[in-house]
Amino acid sequence: MSDLRFRQVHLDFHTSEYIPEVGTDFNGEEFAKRLEKANVDSITCFARCHHGWLYYPSRKHADLIHPGLTNHNLLLDQIKACHDRGIKVPIYTTVQWDGRIMREHPEWLSVDEQGNYINTQNVEEPHFYHTICLNSGYRKFFIEHLHDIMDVVGVESIDGFFMDILFQVDCCCDHCKKKMEEIHLDSRKKAVRLKYSLRMLEEFKTEITAVIKERVPEASVFYNSSHVGPASKDNFKEYSHLELESLPSGGWGYDHFPATSRYARTLGMDMIGMTGKFHTYWGDFHSLKNQAALELECFHMLAMGAGCSIGDQLHPRGRLSEGAYDLIGKVYKSVREKEPYCREAKPVAEIAVLTPEEFYPEGEYNLGISPSLIGAVRMLQELSFQFDVIDSKTPMDSYQLIILPDCIYYNEELEKVMKNYIANGGKVIGSYDSCLNKYSKDNIYGITWKEESPYYREFVMPNQIIGKDLYNEEYVMYLRGHNVVANGGEVLMDKIEPYFDRSGKTFCSHQHAPSSGKVGYPEVVRNGNVIYFAHPIFKLYRKNAAKWCKLMLKDAVALCLEHKLVSHNGPSTMITALNHQEQEKRDILHILHYITEKRSEDICTVEDVIPLYGVEFKIYTGNKQPAAVALVPGEAAVPFVRDGQYISFRLDKIEGHCIISIQY
Repeated sequence: MSDLRFRQVHLDFHTSEYIPEVGTDFNGEEFAKRLEKANVDSITCFARCHHGWLYYPSRKHADLIHPGLTNHNLLLDQIKACHDRGIKVPIYTTVQWDGRIMREHPEWLSVDEQGNYINTQNVEEPHFYHTICLNSGYRKFFIEHLHDIMDVVGVESIDGFFMDILFQVDCCCDHCKKKMEEIHLDSRKKAVRLKYSLRMLEEFKTEITAVIKERVPEASVFYNSSHVGPASKDNFKEYSHLELESLPSGGWGYDHFPATSRYARTLGMDMIGMTGKFHTYWGDFHSLKNQAALELECFHMLAMGAGCSIGDQLHPRGRLSEGAYDLIGKVYKSVREKEPYCREAKPVAEIAVLTPEEFYPEGEYNLGISPSLIGAVRMLQELSFQFDVIDSKTPMDSYQLIILPDCIYYNEELEKVMKNYIANGGKVIGSYDSCLNKYSKDNIYGITWKEESPYYREFVMPNQIIGKDLYNEEYVMYLRGHNVVANGGEVLMDKIEPYFDRSGKTFCSHQHAPSSGKVGYPEVVRNGNVIYFAHPIFKLYRKNAAKWCKLMLKDAVALCLEHKLVSHNGPSTMITALNHQEQEKRDILHILHYITEKRSEDICTVEDVIPLYGVEFKIYTGNKQPAAVALVPGEAAVPFVRDGQYISFRLDKIEGHCIISIQY
């Protein structure tokens, strides 16, 4: 069984040189006792911060020790106090942000085509956000720094390293141009530079992991880029595990973690999610997140098969906040009780969504989570489907259905993969541009692309196949779609044209002209096991949350799935996640009901836990024989009825998060 800790804290300590008496109030016994009381079993502590200062008695760089640090042994004392109580202490150090290096070694900084320093955060000075180039003399300094930590701390006391800020940047410095010339790459082209930047990051990680493993073979190793996606997949072999930084109130939002975790959990690696106790972003001193929000964030991690990490920042004087660790302790008490039902749990999924990240246009490296992927994740979660997010190299045979959301741009290799999957009985739903060769009639959809629709808004007409829960009248589509013709495929839904487009002299009312009643091109076409939508329905749902798009998708999915794993009569705000623990021979169903609200101008959060009562569930169990259903932890028996390959049960009350064990 993995020994990855499930109740971690990431303790930031980015401390300005203008703050005096740093660490004055630190007491190791009090520090570790407070962590233990809060059910924390691992805490990441600082060797070096973004300001460029050290918090240990460095032998090689004594001049870099924080000038206000009253106890040069701060990191060592944190490690000893925690180890005495069985708490692990991975060591943090910054990589590509360092305020002192920014000021004192400008020759080590990344620059753009105009020779300007690259500030990935777009923050005005003063700051420490100019990105360091890892091809510069800084690499030698960083390796010396790691050896210095290992020498001073002692390899026997090192649990692992958390190395922060490793970004792919469009660097045009002399170091990078020289390296590109050596391997015959044209440094004048942005796309080439970006591709090389990723290669350079991979080479750096390989070298650094070797340095660490040579001296501390059992140490955990993680490189943080604030996101885990397909771009770094081949280099994850240099990581011991994955940490998914995703502070919903800190810029990531509540859509980031679901999409990222559903991809990361397919990679076969241990992982933890990372949020923060902050009300907003990192460094939000003297703020506390609402308990309901922190519960949602941590319990969602458990549902996705991840351990938990909560970000905090230690006050410069070195004392932990009583309020923060009371909050963390309440949430981690529940995590501790639920942990046995989450370890070694593997997702059970019927659907896979292909991530658009793999197909971003060349040269685009910082697009974040695609709106189309967010729309797909939202729809499927709200419809209680069980699904993963995958890339095109992921084995697909275990999934009943693959969804290609809007912008999985065509290439021949992808088409071969999908044709092979379809030939083996797989079902596919694609939309808009996904895997669509616009210049050939030979495609997986049985359609011919004619043109982009001349109407920026048109309509669809529901029927008894697609949109059967909708009124038999037109529904507007808020984004422009494609005009396609079925050439072998069966039309399942039609588009309806407006009177005219809103352009030039033609306009009507405040937004768009109404339906003319004239049937236009197809909206939905089925070609055997493949269904195509002419509009970008996933991006459209992300943009406008048009329920009719979700219901149209629901009907299309129903045509593809032989069985639905989890069904219920609860609200769409409820999230379900089905996992399996092989050793215990049981399925684990997570049920989450927390409603996020945007009460502020800037952030979404959760304040109240709103219970649900009398929710009925229907679970597909196939040929397995359920022996017992229980609400865990506590093992309270839940009466159930078996009906063929399904079981049904009713939960009297769901309050926030509950876990159901189905024992076989």
